Amino acid sequence: MADHTQPAGPAIRPRRLRQSVALRRLVAETRLDPAELVLPVFVREGIDAPQAISAMPGVVQHTLESLVAAAREAADAGIGGIMLFGVPVAKDALGSGADDPDGILNVALRAVADAVGDRLVVMADLCLDEFTDHGHCGVLDASGRVDNDATLERYAAMGLAQARAGAHVLGLSGMMDGQVAHVRDALDAEGFTDTVILAYAAKYTSGLYGPFREAVQSSLEGDRATYQQDPANATEALRELELDIAEGADIVMVKPAMPHLDIVAAAAAVSTVPVAAYQISGEYSMIEAAAANGWIDRERAVLESLLNIRRAGAQIILTYYAVEAARLLRP
Repeated sequence: MADHTQPAGPAIRPRRLRQSVALRRLVAETRLDPAELVLPVFVREGIDAPQAISAMPGVVQHTLESLVAAAREAADAGIGGIMLFGVPVAKDALGSGADDPDGILNVALRAVADAVGDRLVVMADLCLDEFTDHGHCGVLDASGRVDNDATLERYAAMGLAQARAGAHVLGLSGMMDGQVAHVRDALDAEGFTDTVILAYAAKYTSGLYGPFREAVQSSLEGDRATYQQDPANATEALRELELDIAEGADIVMVKPAMPHLDIVAAAAAVSTVPVAAYQISGEYSMIEAAAANGWIDRERAVLESLLNIRRAGAQIILTYYAVEAARLLRP
């Protein structure tokens, strides 16, 4: 008589749920949606055509006209928001262009808010580094160090200018102590109680900002280690996050994203407000460079990198891939 006994094998087989595209889609624990993505964009004063950024293939410094077109494209793609960075012609020690109503960033905010403000969350970078001739994120004291409290006054003026220009969200990225409370008080005193504060709660000093500095034509010499977060520290980052929430932050952010997914996850575990993460210029450029050399599948790497940030706990992701990823995610 034939022996029909089956060979011994595992009774528990997790691979059952991986055997088809349909099953994998059904049981996926993390999903990426275009509405969770925010597109960072650069607008440059004094140019008459978009300028390519050599270290960030596919990304440009926009004119006002091309910026508005890009904002409309982003809205049509169904992404969640757009974050504006200004590149002025003139810079000075105080970053005067930052709160000038006719400065490039504030003019651009008005144009974008008018064009897509009912379809897209319009965000403004609130930091002085693009506007100072020394390239630091604040005002310098007599010894050349960033003066925290004097910088808070400049941030308040900048925040009011951006709110008046139509920004829905102010991205406080300078990592000054007390910046959230100071800007919140200034906004509320002027009636901008609905303006949202996105606090860069853990903005780490990093070697991956190089392409961004080309994008904004930074004049920085040295580094920002005295005010940006030390990459060696995690507990300190959570302290910063808790302080920002206590001061009134509506959203908190970790930057860069991929090198600090542990911080994204830790923030998501304790935060009482939404957590964002910024896939920064260097992260983008590494994917582009590897893909250009044929070392990786570009589209797969793009979506995988964003999914990993989402899986870590970020509810909002700033990424230069936002519009492209939205298209890739369409059924």
